[in-house]
Amino acid sequence: MSHSFHSALVPPLVKNLLNLSHLLKRAEAHAEANGYPASVLLSSRLYPDMFDLTRQVQISTDISRRGVARLALREAPSMEDSETEVTQLLARISKSIDFIESIAPEELEGAEQREIRLPIPTSMGGGERVFAGDDFLRSFVLPNVYFHVTTAFAILRHNGVPIGKFDYLLGEDAP
Repeated sequence: MSHSFHSALVPPLVKNLLNLSHLLKRAEAHAEANGYPASVLLSSRLYPDMFDLTRQVQISTDISRRGVARLALREAPSMEDSETEVTQLLARISKSIDFIESIAPEELEGAEQREIRLPIPTSMGGGERVFAGDDFLRSFVLPNVYFHVTTAFAILRHNGVPIGKFDYLLGEDAP
């Protein structure tokens, strides 16, 4: 099962992060072509109480790295949340992908049965949530990454960046 578990985890995360890179590159080009700094987009949000684009990217990379690390019984590399430019966010995504791709299928052997303990922030009631590895993958890691990448897409689209569904789904391979 380890190879199929690896293929259910690593390729989708890498693809989502590559597509997120594509979206950021499109955003930067759009801002430049329209004469405003990309930082305007990076600080944009869909609603005042939601995270901005920069934070959406940070969370996408954090959940991806930490999710894979927990399942592989490794420590995820930590990253400061200090990015203020698209190039810095692209570097963060690239470093996250490098880590995720460093996980060998053998490291995930038996991961579907591993007990994953996830601390719950005190702002959300505190405590911890316990998952079986396969449930952690299906009901926490992948949905969370999809949510934050989708929200990043929505922020950009809301701000007029000319992207569509194929940019979200195919990234650099979009027509």
